[in-house]
Amino acid sequence: VVRVLVLQAAWALVGGQVRYSVAEEGKAGTVVGRLAQDVGLEAGEAEARGLRLVSQGRRASVEVSGASGALVVSSRLDREELCGKSAPCALRLEVLLERPLRVFHVELEVTDINDNAPLFPAARKNLSIAELTTLPGSRFPLEGASDADVGANAQLSYTLSPSEHFRLEEENSNSRSKSLFLVLAKSLDRETLPVHRLVVTASDGGRPSLTGTMELVISVLDVNDNAPQFNQSVYNVLLPEDALKGTLVVRVNAMDLDLGIYGEVNYEIDTAVPPSASDVFSIDAQSGEIRLTGALDFETAPFYDLHVKAKDKGWPPLSGHCKVVVEVLDVNDNAPEVWVTSLSVPVPEDAAVGTVVALLSVRDRDSGANGRVRCALWPAVPFGLVATSSGSYSLVLREALDRERVSEYEVEVRAEDGGAPALRGRRAVRVPVSDVNDNAPAFAQAVYTVLARENNAAGAELARVWARDPDEADNGRVRYSVWEGGAGGAWAVGGWRSASSYVSVDAESGRVWALRPLDYEEVQVLQFEVRAVDAGEPPLCGNATVQLFVVDENDNAPALLPVAGGGASGSSGPESGALWAWAAWGAPAGQVVAKIRAVDADSGYNAWLRYELWEPRGKGPFRVGLYSGEVSTARALEEADGTRQRLVIVVRDHGEPARSATATLSVSLVEGAEAALSAAGSSSSGPGLRPLVGAEGRAASSSSTNVWLVVAICAVSSVFVVAVVLYGACRCAPRAAVLSGPGPATLVCASEVGSWSYSQRQSRSLCVADGAGKSDLMVFSPNLPPPPPGPAAENGSAGKG
Repeated sequence: VVRVLVLQAAWALVGGQVRYSVAEEGKAGTVVGRLAQDVGLEAGEAEARGLRLVSQGRRASVEVSGASGALVVSSRLDREELCGKSAPCALRLEVLLERPLRVFHVELEVTDINDNAPLFPAARKNLSIAELTTLPGSRFPLEGASDADVGANAQLSYTLSPSEHFRLEEENSNSRSKSLFLVLAKSLDRETLPVHRLVVTASDGGRPSLTGTMELVISVLDVNDNAPQFNQSVYNVLLPEDALKGTLVVRVNAMDLDLGIYGEVNYEIDTAVPPSASDVFSIDAQSGEIRLTGALDFETAPFYDLHVKAKDKGWPPLSGHCKVVVEVLDVNDNAPEVWVTSLSVPVPEDAAVGTVVALLSVRDRDSGANGRVRCALWPAVPFGLVATSSGSYSLVLREALDRERVSEYEVEVRAEDGGAPALRGRRAVRVPVSDVNDNAPAFAQAVYTVLARENNAAGAELARVWARDPDEADNGRVRYSVWEGGAGGAWAVGGWRSASSYVSVDAESGRVWALRPLDYEEVQVLQFEVRAVDAGEPPLCGNATVQLFVVDENDNAPALLPVAGGGASGSSGPESGALWAWAAWGAPAGQVVAKIRAVDADSGYNAWLRYELWEPRGKGPFRVGLYSGEVSTARALEEADGTRQRLVIVVRDHGEPARSATATLSVSLVEGAEAALSAAGSSSSGPGLRPLVGAEGRAASSSSTNVWLVVAICAVSSVFVVAVVLYGACRCAPRAAVLSGPGPATLVCASEVGSWSYSQRQSRSLCVADGAGKSDLMVFSPNLPPPPPGPAAENGSAGKG
């Protein structure tokens, strides 16, 4: 059973560390300490806040229990493997606590138990001792045992199996280890006992004590009774770790008082600690010079103990021993190492100043000034380094971030030690910046002006709007829509209509589509707002105004209105376009017979009308005003002109292509008195002329004319009647009628130079005041194109063509 000794489980005020102690070889699961409680966490909070150990490149053999937050043994704890002969064995651990990010330093002392028995370099050692010549008190060095434990568990004592000839002696020298000697207590007699077999037992100071043994086989020899003697028992040497191969370490010297070959000495390294020293040092057998044959490393082995033996050439050979202690001096041969122990990326661009981005550990394997490290950060903005403890740093935010300006940072942590020359280490840390929705979509234009021809197809693309959002992913993905919250729409026939009834916006591309054909006569300007909204949380938006101007096309033919009579009466027929009027023989040139009236629902040139006499061609008795539509006599009327004239009048606009309407006017030529009576009858029956429809209409008109002729003859017979008729004729002199069109007529106004402009759309009627026959609205243009040679292809009605 492994007992866990918790020596300290509270905060150490000096250094801010938690210290625990645990015996080595503890079983997995052994509780070392209540870490969560000792760092101030509540029950169950350790797992929620991610309490864990930070690895620093080597196996820690302990871990934090996620449920309880206790520090427990996770694998075999071997103090000798972790710390070797160093005492005390203290492991420095870093414990990371997230949300918020904090780091705690834990010092875990692994205490030694007596789990290693003393161990001799060899289980058997052979010695040769000459008889007689070897005097009592002679000492023979033995290699002592080693114990991997420390403290009392490594304090060794030696015993020798019972012998009347030998005893053991221990001697404490200035070196780090204890010297062991086999002492001859009584002279040997080879003839009595040629070989002595003894057992040396080493016992440590543990409870219970562990032991190790070595067998000594001592051969008794004759002759050569003087062993070589060194001039020093211990040689101390200081050697820098960057010493080159072949460097002379030391020269040892031993003297043998014998003569001849018995006094010739050869040197050899008998044993070495650590064993790797045999690969690092070599000795010249003749001169005793010890030279460097391998590389030194202060961080691996700071000391070497070489046991040198000098042996003569006698038989049996005798030997002397000395110890060479080599201390390796540290040089600055290790650059600082920078480790990233924790990295919290990406960093949101709205992170607060002071946010911890990463935890860093810096280590230099050298010692003293060579191992003292200074750290710096490049570039210095927007991050900074904050030292949290010896060798630990935090990378913190020093300035506000803006992902749209810099989306990723490459910072370099530079470490420099205090050696001469100084060595440097560096570690690059990549810190990406994550986006937050801090930019609203912005349109390329605040106001988009769009021209669209009327009669476009439903689904036609009218325009495209575009808004830019510098954010990324969903925060920068923009969707478009017609904003119903704005005052978007237009006044049309029937009242106000919203913009969404005319247009739609593609949510992804920003294309503006027409939902139905546009009609200039219904709406001329459509203004609405397009809203761009990103997909961030919360979403941000931007608006732009679209002004859609509908461009008029010549899609409406002129519409005929009732005719106003000139010197006679008449009637009009809206269906057939055939009109009837009277004129008196002898009427002078310029007498207005009738006036053709028409309107065009279009505007501009498309609504500017002109009147042309299509039939009869040539020099007929009548003419038509080009822009007034007045039918007047071109010359004095004669009986030779017949009783009836049929006029075909074409009303044509100036659009491209031009549209037209045709009116047929039948003018009956009668006597002056008959014409006056016809005018009076027409006035009594109501305004307007009757249409002439086929032969029946003409017969009915002739019959009415005969009746009025009889009435006129009767009236002549009576002066009174004649006076009344003359009085009525004066009262019914040629007078213009008032024309009011029911449709959406567009007025065209003339300037002094003959140009034209749009009228207000509210002006829907063309009025002619009483008085002069030439007072109608006209358009004058000095640069009009010549009239076309034939009638228009389209004979329209008042609707769209």
